[in-house]
Amino acid sequence: MQEVQRSIAKPVSLAGRGLFTGQPAQVVFRPAPPNHGIVFIRTDMGRTAIPALVRHVVKRPRRTALKVGQASVETCEHVMSAIAGLAIDNLAIEIDGPELPLLDGSAKPFLDLLQSAGLADSDQPRRRLIIRQPVFVEHEGSILAALPSREPGMHVVYDLRYNHPAIGQQVCDFHLAPQPDGHYAAEIAPARTFVLDFEAKAIQSQGMATHLTPQDVLVISEQGPLGGNRFRYDNEPVRHKIVDLIGDLYLLGAPIQGRVIATKSGHSLNHALVRQLLRQHQQQVFHDSAVHSSVMDIRRLSRMMPHRYPMLLVDRVIELDGSRRAVGIKNVTINEPFFQGHFPGVPIMPGVLIVEAMAQLSSVLVAENLEHTGKLGLLLSLDRVKIRKPVTPGDQLILEAESVRIRSRIAHMRCRAYVGQDIAAEAEIKFMLVDSEPVD
Repeated sequence: MQEVQRSIAKPVSLAGRGLFTGQPAQVVFRPAPPNHGIVFIRTDMGRTAIPALVRHVVKRPRRTALKVGQASVETCEHVMSAIAGLAIDNLAIEIDGPELPLLDGSAKPFLDLLQSAGLADSDQPRRRLIIRQPVFVEHEGSILAALPSREPGMHVVYDLRYNHPAIGQQVCDFHLAPQPDGHYAAEIAPARTFVLDFEAKAIQSQGMATHLTPQDVLVISEQGPLGGNRFRYDNEPVRHKIVDLIGDLYLLGAPIQGRVIATKSGHSLNHALVRQLLRQHQQQVFHDSAVHSSVMDIRRLSRMMPHRYPMLLVDRVIELDGSRRAVGIKNVTINEPFFQGHFPGVPIMPGVLIVEAMAQLSSVLVAENLEHTGKLGLLLSLDRVKIRKPVTPGDQLILEAESVRIRSRIAHMRCRAYVGQDIAAEAEIKFMLVDSEPVD
């Protein structure tokens, strides 16, 4: 039976104070349509949308944080873990502060709240990242590996090693099923975040988490939990590490089928693995699509786009996900007219034309939104433009465009161009949408 995308049936909300900032936040979870993904919305900052994807991760100690522009969402790993545990694909999460509430320090309050909203299946198939080749990341003795597996879902083995008498070495083996089976809710979600007593003092000396006491968070001394707390499981620390790992891995934007083995892994290494998996997956998709499929060939592109030789810089579209994402190809040959002067003897594709190719693919994505059929996108602005690799004759540019926001008169796109596994260029492009005449 084919898995389908899932959201919640009705809005639900909660409130609380963040672990590190201590700032209060009201959080509202709302249903979202298929292919929407998990998106945080900072309602106190102009409703800035922050997709829960690894490309928005910013470096923070001891937590996962996402940022778009000036808006960020801190400590989102617990709610992301609960969302993954319920196999939810699409959700709008409105938050009026900078950090998710700590609550009891586990994923369980989020899980319980989302379950109370009811789960609603769509008619759209669920995407899944199947690990086909082993991927390893390592840093200072911490190791994280993702391996192929025929077993549905994600199988996690976590080996936690602390030079601490109350923790020591703990190993936990857990299988996250493709559909909720109750095991995540019973075995993983209730495990709380923890901190050693001397670490807690150091954190508070830096002005963070000063509102918390050992009654609010699991603080562990050499004799065990402080403040009258007790472990919920004999190996609660390692189970919470799995909470974090599941939440961080869901920043792929899709569930994993494979086996994940972790030794002393933390958030930074989790994010590194996600990036490696995403890179491998993208290249596999690009390769398979380029070899086997074409969503739009050059004849169809010529009918819908005003560009003509020598300025039509997309040869075909190989993947189209509604108005959300498009992947296209530009085959770069020595016959390109710009190579005559850029540069004789050292032919390099001008970076501005790589950006133009990404913009042209973006216009295809805008056209897929029915509201904007017949609109012409005029370049409004370019942000975060980076040319990372020279493109030369014989290269095949894989172009990728993702919609950030499409409104009645403005379209905002995030684009990348690849040569093999390397990013050749990237940019955020904004268009003004104007009426256009039909193209013959």
